[in-house]
Amino acid sequence: MTKETWRFIDSGYAAPAFNMALDEALLDWHSEGKIPPTIRFYGWDPATLSIGYFQRVEKEINMEEVKRLGLGFVRRPTGGRGVLHEQELTYSVIVSEEHKDMPKTVTEAYRVISEGILKGFHHLGLDAYFSIPRTDEEKNSLKDPRSAVCFDAPSWYELVVEGRKVAGSAQTRQKGVILQHGSILLDIDEDKLFSLFIYSNDRVRDRMKSAFKGKAVAINDMVSSKISIEQAKNAFYKGFEEGLSVNLEPYTLTREELDYVHQIVERRYGNDEWNFKR
Repeated sequence: MTKETWRFIDSGYAAPAFNMALDEALLDWHSEGKIPPTIRFYGWDPATLSIGYFQRVEKEINMEEVKRLGLGFVRRPTGGRGVLHEQELTYSVIVSEEHKDMPKTVTEAYRVISEGILKGFHHLGLDAYFSIPRTDEEKNSLKDPRSAVCFDAPSWYELVVEGRKVAGSAQTRQKGVILQHGSILLDIDEDKLFSLFIYSNDRVRDRMKSAFKGKAVAINDMVSSKISIEQAKNAFYKGFEEGLSVNLEPYTLTREELDYVHQIVERRYGNDEWNFKR
């Protein structure tokens, strides 16, 4: 049977506002029938703290530390918690809600899309698998996560290795299109990460940071030979092709498309009204 061809974009390292604007632009173009389903890989310059759409900056984020460390800052169009984008491969998937292989529910669509990430971990020799919340306590924590840190909060169909979370993703649906994007950690600096959030006192921060090490892990903490970003890209490129049963066709954005992305930057992700609005 002939596989469907999806578009693939490796947009490299870019500013936080551009990264979020390009994801939104891809959603717009797909909703208008201008582009096929698309998978994108990208990085962040500078390293950036992104927050979920519903997070409140003044209550959760230590902006003085974000600025002191020279980090970028942006609010995502998706939900979820705060993510430090530094030593990672970031991905996004844009596909119609009406696509024949996409389930109607958010959690089931998340599982289908995340098959590509699962296969990517397998290509790196890691025994990743899906874990789902089973106890009432775990299910309740989905509704009201105690932590503002993404990799510290549980989610449905979590990707784990040896019981620890290895990828964090978030999803939104707009204009009949699913946008799912997320972080695949190569390395992680827990001290830096936990300095970016507000806690009631240092003891609470230390307790949360200590617990975090048992909940999340980066790829290079699990392998004997360090994985480079290029090795990760190759593994997850193959993973998405296999997991979604598609062929990926590389694509480079046109000048007109880039102009449209920059318009979204100016209108939304590049201004404080969006980033600090809650």
